[in-house]
Amino acid sequence: MFDLISTAYALGGGPSDGGQQPNPIASLLPFALMFLVLYLLILRPQMKKQRNQQRMIDELEKNDEIVTSGGIHGTILNIKDDILVVKIADNVKIEVSRAAVSRVKNKEDDKGK
Repeated sequence: MFDLISTAYALGGGPSDGGQQPNPIASLLPFALMFLVLYLLILRPQMKKQRNQQRMIDELEKNDEIVTSGGIHGTILNIKDDILVVKIADNVKIEVSRAAVSRVKNKEDDKGK
């Protein structure tokens, strides 16, 4: 067992007489910088996108032209609590969840003008 300890000291893992110990804050600095970059490039834009999506879902109204996440285009005829009645063709109505709406077509057109 003592042979392993002396080998560890020989590899540089032991205490040094004249050298200084590295600053623990300086050794954590790269991790802090990586977290900051991760937050600024990935997490923050994703949270902003989720906020905009939730705001768009909350602002849905009758006669909005929508596109669902499945690619179905239609017009909202009625809004229940979490269910939308969507007209997709003449005499064809379906019920979809609010969460299935991916975008509102007529409001995007208003923003572009």
